[in-house]
Amino acid sequence: MKTNVVAHRDFRIATIDARLYSSFLEHLGRAIYGGIYEPGHPTADEDGFRRDVLDLVRELDTPYCRYPGGNFVSAYNWEDGVGPRSERPVRLDLAWRTREANQVGVNEFVDWCKKANTKPMLAVNLGSRGLDAARNFLEYCNHPGGTYWSDLRRKHGWSNPHDVKLWCLGNEMDGPWQVGHKSAYEYGRLADETAKAMRGFDKSLELVVCGSSNSDMKTYPDWEAQVLEQCYDSADYISLHMYFANREKNTLNYLARATKLDRYITTIGGVIDYIKAKKRSKKTIGISFDEWNVWYHSNQQDKEILARDEWPDAPHLLEDIYNFEDVLQVGGILNTFIRRSDRVRIACIAQLVNVIAPIMTEDGGAAWRQTIYYPFYYASRYGRGAALQLVVDGPSYDSDEENEVPYLDVSAVHSEDGRSLTFFAVNRHPDSALDLDVRLEGFGGARLIEQVEMTHGDLEAVNTARRPETVVPVQVESAKIEDGRVRAALKPLSYNVIRLSV
Repeated sequence: MKTNVVAHRDFRIATIDARLYSSFLEHLGRAIYGGIYEPGHPTADEDGFRRDVLDLVRELDTPYCRYPGGNFVSAYNWEDGVGPRSERPVRLDLAWRTREANQVGVNEFVDWCKKANTKPMLAVNLGSRGLDAARNFLEYCNHPGGTYWSDLRRKHGWSNPHDVKLWCLGNEMDGPWQVGHKSAYEYGRLADETAKAMRGFDKSLELVVCGSSNSDMKTYPDWEAQVLEQCYDSADYISLHMYFANREKNTLNYLARATKLDRYITTIGGVIDYIKAKKRSKKTIGISFDEWNVWYHSNQQDKEILARDEWPDAPHLLEDIYNFEDVLQVGGILNTFIRRSDRVRIACIAQLVNVIAPIMTEDGGAAWRQTIYYPFYYASRYGRGAALQLVVDGPSYDSDEENEVPYLDVSAVHSEDGRSLTFFAVNRHPDSALDLDVRLEGFGGARLIEQVEMTHGDLEAVNTARRPETVVPVQVESAKIEDGRVRAALKPLSYNVIRLSV
């Protein structure tokens, strides 16, 4: 089968915001304790952070990390996580029915961010708390000194302000499962007043308000319209969340779900434009897709853990072990974000370590890359610059999710320095190779830098602590450049990266 693609140097979608490749850490399961923080581990540094995990995080080059939640934040008192560790209270976390020892809080997290070469994207509690706690949290983090909250931070050992610029106003407030769940109107009013108070401290802050938890919510997309009706002028972004599953074991249906993601973004883009017009505003709210990933492998185990009548410390919750099939899905999700980078300015893979994450650890033992680590790595490393508007003509299939789903899922990014062009391509076809033929327009003298391929004979193949390289990318040489065209054979069910010097 053949697919023709046209890539024109001047046909651009948008300049990709590097924050598209951000991440997320929540006080959930072993994301923090046993994930980034394990004082007794052989690789632990002087602050208790695992150096082996830090190495893997730095490799991903994720610009921002959202923290501390997630559902956790909606009943979280940020003051519990500051001050001498011996004096910090142990609390019951209602979101995940666990105990929280508060040995890591905002100060430690900011220190970890510096070591990981990332920046903090902090969330405030608008569930059980509100405006007053949010403004105090902001003052504690960002004011230099001379006030109660800033001097308290200095007393705790952090003399310099953290200067956190990106803030989430609550989490999934449309969800009935959320502690402090609110109606769209209630939340929109609270978000607006909180935003105004926070901007009273610093007008340069970037603020994210809660959109729908997923596109299957009964309140979607009216939730976004009502929330933005209340706080359009005071917000910068609206958040969206989406998780992907293949419970029915149907690969083609599973891989077609990236089209649902695209519709989600398109719909909320329309809502933003509607409220913008209604407000007669010059500002366009961006989308912060600050939770996304595959999540279903661990569901049964999670039910069993949460059903127990106990409050465990850092249990093995949401520990999806990703297979090769998930590589294809994550590759398609990232392609969608690149193609919709005109709308999606921030995106956070959920989460970073152990909890539905690209990085896994053993308590006291190894850390390794899950299968999905690799498509995120390549997109983060080479997916920065200008997203190109490609013209694609090739075979397609019908699925339960959408008709005429193209077998080729492809995006292209022209680098920031203008010297390279990268194609990210997923062949969704289960049996047939795709003969890719890309006509390059405005890219004279193109040369192949490298071609990377991920494929495996077993869709359920996984990486483990003992076999961490079962599913890995390999260098191949099927791509050829001649007569201003790139030609390559893409294997069935494969993830591919083709990089050109231009």
